[in-house]
Amino acid sequence: MRLLSLLRPVSFRSSGSRTPWLAAALLGALLSAPAFAQDGLVGADYRKVQQMMGSGNLAGASQAADNYLAGNPRDPQMRLLKSRILTAQGQKDQARTVLIGLTQEYPEIPEPFNNLAVLYAESGELGLAREALEAALRSNPNYATALENLGDVYRRMAHDSYSRALALQPGNAALRAKLKSADS
Repeated sequence: MRLLSLLRPVSFRSSGSRTPWLAAALLGALLSAPAFAQDGLVGADYRKVQQMMGSGNLAGASQAADNYLAGNPRDPQMRLLKSRILTAQGQKDQARTVLIGLTQEYPEIPEPFNNLAVLYAESGELGLAREALEAALRSNPNYATALENLGDVYRRMAHDSYSRALALQPGNAALRAKLKSADS
């Protein structure tokens, strides 16, 4: 599964940091929100945080995001960036909290669901990962990253099931073949 392009966990995928993810239906509402009142500064604020993240200055990126969010606490894009920073800093519980808030406030945006699923999968909570990815796909059925990640979750679930079954029936050649297939 992919988390974010900055993090690139092995065999995990997520939405890229430069992907414009605001749905057309949401865009109109967001443009009228206070978070977008200073159009020139908003894009610069996002770029500043992303540049700091890209250069490895996570503390600076976190501070810049916090400063922005102090005046624009509901801004979903900066909150998504903040969750990425928290994840990169190893503060995964806090990142989960941010992402859960985003999924509750903006269920039409698939990326927070996808990134939450990655955190769930990394901690072995495959059922919750599957549910989050299915929610992402309800919001955008053509979200390729979520589809790929869902396939990865199902493959890991299959591997776990085949492994448990093989432990109960160690001589079962069919199970051994299925386990090998799930590993490839």
